[in-house]
Amino acid sequence: MNGAGRLGVYVAGLVVAFAGAFGVAAVVVPDSVVSDWEGEAPAHAGREQDGTDEKPAAAHGEADANERPAEAHDAAAAVTLPGVSLSAYGYVLSPVSAPTSVGEAGELSFRIADAQGAPLTAYENSHQKDLHLIVVRTDGSEYRHVHPTLDDHTGVWSLPWEWTAAGSYRVYADFVPAVADAPDKVTLTRTIDVAGELIPAPVTALNTAAEVDGFQVTLDGSVSAGSASKLTLSVSREGEPVTELEPYLGAFGHLVALRGGDLAYLHVHAEGNEPEPGDTAGPEITFFAEAPTVGRYLLYLDFKVDGQVHTAEFAVNATNHNGEEPTESHGETSSNGH
Repeated sequence: MNGAGRLGVYVAGLVVAFAGAFGVAAVVVPDSVVSDWEGEAPAHAGREQDGTDEKPAAAHGEADANERPAEAHDAAAAVTLPGVSLSAYGYVLSPVSAPTSVGEAGELSFRIADAQGAPLTAYENSHQKDLHLIVVRTDGSEYRHVHPTLDDHTGVWSLPWEWTAAGSYRVYADFVPAVADAPDKVTLTRTIDVAGELIPAPVTALNTAAEVDGFQVTLDGSVSAGSASKLTLSVSREGEPVTELEPYLGAFGHLVALRGGDLAYLHVHAEGNEPEPGDTAGPEITFFAEAPTVGRYLLYLDFKVDGQVHTAEFAVNATNHNGEEPTESHGETSSNGH
């Protein structure tokens, strides 16, 4: 994909692009946020939950006479954020079927339905795949980015699945419908619980440098709310710059970002034209980032070297136009230490 042309444009023109980091243990949402999420979940682990459905945009636009314009604007802006609802643009993510406990081998499956309840079977290829499935524990750990297989007759997406850790998980389906007047991107989500002993993640501070699988990565730049900023990611190994970054899903870097608090979702690629097979790049990857609000953001970047995909994880604070960071009672996030 030409990252410069569609960088971060997923819904209603709202752009939130982020550069990733490598090698820290999985970065997670502050403890207070985790408590809020888990407090909303049923007590029975292993059961899929519906999540919170969004109201149609028209309903948010019909403010009553007592609603202030600013409040109406805030409500409308919230609807545009992807990855916070099981339905959007007339599409609905079905309940997710998956193993219910840690270590149980099985299959994860779901389908996307249209406004009439019919399964969607026509998808536009995006980043070299018809659908991207992101699974992450609600504390931000246990991140996975995979690509299930579609049954063209039933509309069911599926892949083999086994959980490695207990807890509540967010499942994101990221896709583009191949129908007339379809949106540029749809991201739907549900929450599913996995039974087993829940092991809290260790605490780690914000990072601008990390290590993963022997690679060292540094992040230069900052994320700002409401304005684009340049982020440069540099990759090295054993002190030497890595210039053998290989194309992966149509780019040299592939990124997912989650906003701390509601885990609103964004899926972007690095800046630049889509590489040709056999092309290599590095050590730098550039992103242009614009956050919708100040606050904590969790970043997950996939990159490929020697045929192997590595996932790097970062946590950063987006500042306002004055460079001021959000005030939080919890200044650190957790990680699972792997």
